[in-house]
Amino acid sequence: MNLLTDNIRPLYFRYLAAAFGSALISSIYGIVDMAMVGQYQGPDGTAALAVVAPVWNIIYSFGLLAGIGGSVLFSTLRGSKGTRHEDENEYFTAALGLAVLFSVLWWGIVAFFDAPMLRLFGASDALLPLAQDYLLPIKFTVPFFLFNQMLAAFLRNDGSPALATAGVLAGGIFNVFGDWFFVFACDMGIFGAGLATAIGAGISFCVMLTHFFSRRCTLRLVRPKRILLQTQQILVTGFSTFFIDVAMGILTMLFNRQIMRYIGTDGLAVYGIIVNISTFVQCCAYSVGQAAQPILSRNLGARAWPRIRQTLRYALYTVAFFSVFWTALVLAVPNGFVRVFMSPTESVLAAAPAIMRSYGISFLLLPLNIFSTYYFQSLMKPGAAFIVSVARGLVISGALIYALPAFAAPGALWFAMPVTELIVAVFVVQRMARYTRALGKAPAPSAAR
Repeated sequence: MNLLTDNIRPLYFRYLAAAFGSALISSIYGIVDMAMVGQYQGPDGTAALAVVAPVWNIIYSFGLLAGIGGSVLFSTLRGSKGTRHEDENEYFTAALGLAVLFSVLWWGIVAFFDAPMLRLFGASDALLPLAQDYLLPIKFTVPFFLFNQMLAAFLRNDGSPALATAGVLAGGIFNVFGDWFFVFACDMGIFGAGLATAIGAGISFCVMLTHFFSRRCTLRLVRPKRILLQTQQILVTGFSTFFIDVAMGILTMLFNRQIMRYIGTDGLAVYGIIVNISTFVQCCAYSVGQAAQPILSRNLGARAWPRIRQTLRYALYTVAFFSVFWTALVLAVPNGFVRVFMSPTESVLAAAPAIMRSYGISFLLLPLNIFSTYYFQSLMKPGAAFIVSVARGLVISGALIYALPAFAAPGALWFAMPVTELIVAVFVVQRMARYTRALGKAPAPSAAR
């Protein structure tokens, strides 16, 4: 596959298929865990996994910070004429060093500070033991989850998107089978779901490592000549993608605490389902961004403006499809999702439709807003990506999570994200149109100089 000369349409959809498969299986990890645990232990099990959800968001976000930040710079340099491979691989080496640092940091936090961390995320006395049981086997495999995100980003930019998908697929298939086997057949309950997830992550990591033994691999370790500058560039470029995931963890924590304050355990159980659906929708948006990013970055370096505009057009078509599909599905069958994820009580079934339909409106604009961060990053516009990430991930959303139930009614809490996505989308459309019109009117920005 030649990102500079191949026809854009088949190239984009080939990358989309690989990225979507990877995102699909990644989201299935959490979905299957919650479905199995919810069926085994009821609403308390679902609520416990809602408490654990921010852990995943934070760990994945640090993997994306190193992976997306480094791979965008790697690919932009490769698209520039006369660039030496050593220059490209300096970014790979720096990104790998960051991934190691982040892995050690979060391994220590999850292993030794799980109880205070889970209480911060909203765990009550009743839910804390369940959440700790789930995390126990995962404590031994935390680095795998972070490295899988980082490696998948570089594999896509090194011409092996299918292998990135195969790695996630292999781990995901085991996780689906392992959840059933450990939770029900071995009667391990929520601990078994955590064990299956931990082993699945290890399998994904091993599959992706095979890229480094193939002839197609051009990634290698070199000595970065400007390690501090290159690390800073990776952090700046990858920050918006990083903040999307870490902010989702922060928002989940805020929602958890507000739900327990104003609504109660039934509301938290329903929100646990929403978190998984939202993660799935977000992963669909990731897949569009991850499919378009290598093409956009490589062609930005080559100053191939028409190819960038064509890629954007296909990406927006895909975003529109995911937006309509998921919004319609949640509005049409809210209790269908409830029955998939747990053995519900009558009170949960009564509360779920209004909650899920109110929150589900946000899915109409969520894919566009998330894709925009990838687009802005690929055009070397980290400032716009930063504004989108922080506004939707913390500033506007966080303010609404606290203000709506306090000044309106408890049920108004569920409209925090629809209002947030609408406000952010206005900014996104304006900036996306401005930057796209400007292509070709100014020199392409340099990632390395």
